[in-house]
Amino acid sequence: MKQFIITGMTCSACSARVERVVKKLPGIESCSVSLLTNSMNVEGTAPDSKIIEAVVKAGYGAKVKEDEKKSKSLAHDEELLEDRETPVLKKRLIYSVGFLLILLYMSMGHMMWGWPLPDFMKDNHVMMGIIQLLLAAIIMVINQKFFINGFRNLLHGAPNMDTLVALGSAASFNYSTWALLAMTQAQLIGDSEAVIGYMHEFYFETAAMILTLITIGKMLEARSKGKTTDALKGLMKLSPKTAVIIENGMEKIIPVENLRRGDIFVVRPGENIPVDGIIIEGSSAVNESALTGESIPVDKAQGDMVSAATINQSGFIKCEAVRVGEDTTLSQIIKMVSNAAATKAPIAKIADKVCSIFVPVVITISIITIIIWLFLGKNFGQALYYGIAVLVISCPCALGLATPVAIMVGNGIGAKNGILFKNAVSLEETGKINIVALDKTGTVTAGEPEITDIITAENFSETELLELACSLEKKSEHPLAKAVVNKAEFMNIKSEEVSDFQALAGNGLTAKIENKNLVGGSLKFINSKISVPDEINRKAEKLSEEGKTPLLFAIDDKLAGIIAVADVIKPDSVQAVKELKDMNIRVIMLTGDNERTAKAIGTQAGINDVIAGVLPDGKESVIRNLKKEGRTAMVGDGINDAPALTSADIGIAIGAGTDIAIDAADVVLMKNSLLDVPAAIRLSRATLRNIHQNLFWAFFYNVIGIPLAAGLFVSVLGWQLNPTFGAAAMSLSSFCVVTNALRLNLFDIHNNNRNLSWSSMINIRY
Repeated sequence: MKQFIITGMTCSACSARVERVVKKLPGIESCSVSLLTNSMNVEGTAPDSKIIEAVVKAGYGAKVKEDEKKSKSLAHDEELLEDRETPVLKKRLIYSVGFLLILLYMSMGHMMWGWPLPDFMKDNHVMMGIIQLLLAAIIMVINQKFFINGFRNLLHGAPNMDTLVALGSAASFNYSTWALLAMTQAQLIGDSEAVIGYMHEFYFETAAMILTLITIGKMLEARSKGKTTDALKGLMKLSPKTAVIIENGMEKIIPVENLRRGDIFVVRPGENIPVDGIIIEGSSAVNESALTGESIPVDKAQGDMVSAATINQSGFIKCEAVRVGEDTTLSQIIKMVSNAAATKAPIAKIADKVCSIFVPVVITISIITIIIWLFLGKNFGQALYYGIAVLVISCPCALGLATPVAIMVGNGIGAKNGILFKNAVSLEETGKINIVALDKTGTVTAGEPEITDIITAENFSETELLELACSLEKKSEHPLAKAVVNKAEFMNIKSEEVSDFQALAGNGLTAKIENKNLVGGSLKFINSKISVPDEINRKAEKLSEEGKTPLLFAIDDKLAGIIAVADVIKPDSVQAVKELKDMNIRVIMLTGDNERTAKAIGTQAGINDVIAGVLPDGKESVIRNLKKEGRTAMVGDGINDAPALTSADIGIAIGAGTDIAIDAADVVLMKNSLLDVPAAIRLSRATLRNIHQNLFWAFFYNVIGIPLAAGLFVSVLGWQLNPTFGAAAMSLSSFCVVTNALRLNLFDIHNNNRNLSWSSMINIRY
């Protein structure tokens, strides 16, 4: 996929136009243009030069995104997202308002309320008209961008919102200019009554007011749009600008972009870690909240990985750079969020189809409105009044922004909480799933066996049992052995050296300690070596039924006891499953483990549907069958989950999993918490609900506003819309859509009982 920077777009009609011309090129497989980020994603074999040429011919500017970036640094990416539009619009607005106030004083203050004018202008209506013309012309020059873009796009056969504004303002100005010229002729022949009549035909203030009000709306919209990228800009600001490396035994400060893989860097307490690395010396507690949203620091020691933008809170650590530049975890997160913002959700297709024909239809309606009112006996000025109102109240921007702004805000909220959606499609579709299949090991469970029970035999203490077990297991490479050794070390129990160690695959271990025979292993193996009391046999069977693995140990034919080991479920798995069920989602556990263990874990987690003993290709087959029953999500963390993650409607990878699992997934959970699965679904549903609200507002506004402006309700209800109020409504429509999307920032994705209410809109803060 290639990304391009597109310039010159002002509304959704522009983005639709660019999309159409690029899609027509040979070799283009897909094209998605984002008005929000002024970017275009293209897939296909068409040369960059042909793509850029097509965009330029359509009346816009284009360049490959890499050409726009002189640096691969995150600081430069942040500059690309900087809001440069608002300051320009603010300056234009200040000048426009200054001249508009003078114009309104003359056109409305004097004419309607008799406010005084300088002596040289009293009763000189032609001079008043000329001054109004000059003031309106100045405001039109200040806002010339509307006319340049609007008429240029009209000539290219792709009229946009600027075209509507330019036509409305130009029509008012030109008609007023004609009235002024007619006034001079009337004054020349001494027809004072006609002079006064033409004075009431001036719409110079309307021409100027339309531009000023639209500029206000554009500025508010630009400011609000800037806020939708706050999360992305916040991520970019996290990266340190410099790093301290060790070179020839000396510390040296260098720009972080100059750091290379294999370099040794040091991080002191309170400093940000510059790139992804592995600790080679020292230990510390690292705050990873910037990446995962988890505020509790994580203990790190020699051999552990650390990530860029996380904070070293306590100890001095020396690290080797493993991933630098665009390969760091932070850069990958930023890239993922950026790509998601640049793609389009399926629901956006409706608005795109409407936007592609919206402006030409509005212009046609405006012309028809003028003709109908002329046919009904209105003079040209009155008919034009209605036609202009139709032009300036119509707003294609509201339709075009309805989806992308919500997607951007939703992605930002997800990124803040360690939930990453790879594209807009995954953000929309995640909320629609009704079946969730969970891998067991590493997803529902911790993925590392732990000791759950210690049962001693007669004449043996826990310490003695653990000492014997550790002495035997410390030479084993089995995962269960690690759990025993870790427990003994935690309790400061010292092990003894053993001799004649032997591992019997599938059975157990044997060794000698001070000429005493030491054995350990499964119940069946120990029963073949010594006589195990019936009570111990029953306890071992019970432990097996609970999904635990009982390890029995004996020395010189005397049973020392049982140590039960299990891959325990994560503390939050039970709550996560409950929340999914409360959301009317069917929860299934898939595992390659044996059925008895799987059902025991399922019972503990609250999962009734358990499918055990399935191989990786078997998981993929199960997912395909589940998809026939409903939209299915697969949640996993291992290489063996990759086929199922790819096959599912939505693949969700636990962030602590393998790179292969993460690459195969549509959603990545940076925290190793199953609670983020219902949180991701909740966020998706809230975002989709927000999009529906935006689309409803945009359609409702235009469906009601255009007939009102055309004078459809004049004869029935007496309602008539002044073009100035139409411009005000148009200027605020897009702002309201963007503001509604920003309400998503108030949504608590971890609260199962909270909904985003319309009333919360009044609490938004800027």
